[in-house]
Amino acid sequence: MEEKTFLSDGGVTVTNARFIVPSQTYAMSGITSVKSFEEQPSRKGPIILIVIGVLALFAGKSTIVVALLFLAAGIAWWVLEKATYHVLLSSASGEAKALSGKNREWVGRVVTALNDAIVHRG
Repeated sequence: MEEKTFLSDGGVTVTNARFIVPSQTYAMSGITSVKSFEEQPSRKGPIILIVIGVLALFAGKSTIVVALLFLAAGIAWWVLEKATYHVLLSSASGEAKALSGKNREWVGRVVTALNDAIVHRG
């Protein structure tokens, strides 16, 4: 049977026989299911900066600039930090995180291509 390509994008290739990521190649014959998983970033760092900024605001007028800098840095960090999306492969040997990225749509396209390849193989 000829190898059919379902996706080739950003260093990732999905065919009916293989799933190729930059660091590894998986045989499609061993993959039983595919799903995506969203991992939210830790918010501890931004929260600490915001709390320091709020405490510095109440410390006095001489620290207002420093307080505003801490607040701005904490808020910017919070807003700019994005979730990480993973492609999880299930096989007879367990589950593996095969691919990770910050772009939900791209990870979704990879999962769709993997599901299409599984259906194609029968």
